[in-house]
Amino acid sequence: MKTNIIYNENCFDTLKRMEDDSVDIVITSPPYNMNLRIRNGQYCSRQIVKEFSTKYNEFSDNIPIEEYYEFHSKVIEELLRVSNIIFYNIQIVTGSKRAFFKIIGKFADQIKDVVVWDKCTAQPAMAKNVLNRQYELIIIFDKTNAISRQFKKCNFGRGTLNDVWHIKRERKTANANHGATFPEALVETILENFSNPNDIVYDPFMGTGTTAIVSKRMNRRWIGSEISKDYIKLSNERLKNCQLV
Repeated sequence: MKTNIIYNENCFDTLKRMEDDSVDIVITSPPYNMNLRIRNGQYCSRQIVKEFSTKYNEFSDNIPIEEYYEFHSKVIEELLRVSNIIFYNIQIVTGSKRAFFKIIGKFADQIKDVVVWDKCTAQPAMAKNVLNRQYELIIIFDKTNAISRQFKKCNFGRGTLNDVWHIKRERKTANANHGATFPEALVETILENFSNPNDIVYDPFMGTGTTAIVSKRMNRRWIGSEISKDYIKLSNERLKNCQLV
């Protein structure tokens, strides 16, 4: 498959063209399902508050919880087919927590470790009696050796990399309705410690292109999937201005 390109399509369409074990590392942050709310103790799948959505203009981000679970289960299964190591960034919110708790159980034998991304400043709760959220989780999947906490491919020395990463959130990307931009420093940390130059990096939810930009800067090849034409246009503009290190 051609690298250094963002495909304007659902990630399943990209994945079905990928051969087994054709990707060195996956780094991604999928939609949070932020707009799935609760009313009278039940999930309410209609979009109650549009501005809660942080990922897409045209995507409602309010999939029913079982559909959200099935969707991400299938994505992870496909990612494990094409890559041995996956860094899957999630945030525990109302619309995702039950799905991801079930996913953690389903894929227990493929989960190698979990990193806590401390964003340094908490996001205020959207409702009363709710904890502020200061962290996100990066679930690390390993297809062949998840039973061990030792990474077969890594660049850090013993005792030099912690499992809590203190990385501030980045500001909203200019000209994009995307309030959950993946910090470049987060991608840099993963690539620096778990990949090598010329490796192939895949992001099935490319968004505004951060994974591609950091991969280009660090001399990695990359492939992306993104359903939004506007985000792909913005990503390509950012890539043109990206300077190699």
